Amino acid sequence: MSNLLLIIIVLVLLGGWGGGMALNVGGGLIHLLLVIAVIVVLVRVISGRRAI
Repeated sequence: MSNLLLIIIVLVLLGGWGGGMALNVGGGLIHLLLVIAVIVVLVRVISGRRAI
């Protein structure tokens, strides 16, 4: 369940980032959120923690 939610969040951020880059509206904020999301995913994968 949490993996599906994580995938949905990543897809929404990617879509928002692409839209922000195309329309030049809020691209910086979406890019920052995307980078934070990627860092969180990498930390979870590297640490190997399971969702509670």
